[in-house]
Amino acid sequence: MKVKAYQIRSKSEKELLTDLDELKQKLVSLRVSKALSSTAGKVAEIRTVRKNIARTLTVYNQARKDAARASFAGKKYVPLDLRSKLTRAKRRALTPAQYNKKTAKEQTRKANFPMRKYAVAA
Repeated sequence: MKVKAYQIRSKSEKELLTDLDELKQKLVSLRVSKALSSTAGKVAEIRTVRKNIARTLTVYNQARKDAARASFAGKKYVPLDLRSKLTRAKRRALTPAQYNKKTAKEQTRKANFPMRKYAVAA
């Protein structure tokens, strides 16, 4: 029977791991039965069990990654695999704070010669 992803998501990590072990045991037994005597139903079931294992692993890994992301939220250093992918150029670009930083000379020039205000008589 096909396992639904939304049903797996409601389970805890321990439950997911126990389900995974059960599915792997089932796959082993199906492969053994296929080798001994190939029943069409059993051979067809191998595919669904493999897909169920993949689904369970996907949900488990997503949950672990979300937990890791939450634990590193707000920290100065974040592991590379948790950082945003972006493009190479965007990763190397200056941060907004660095980009908007002004030298002392530039700050005084801006303060002494602000933008002129003009009013046009219509």
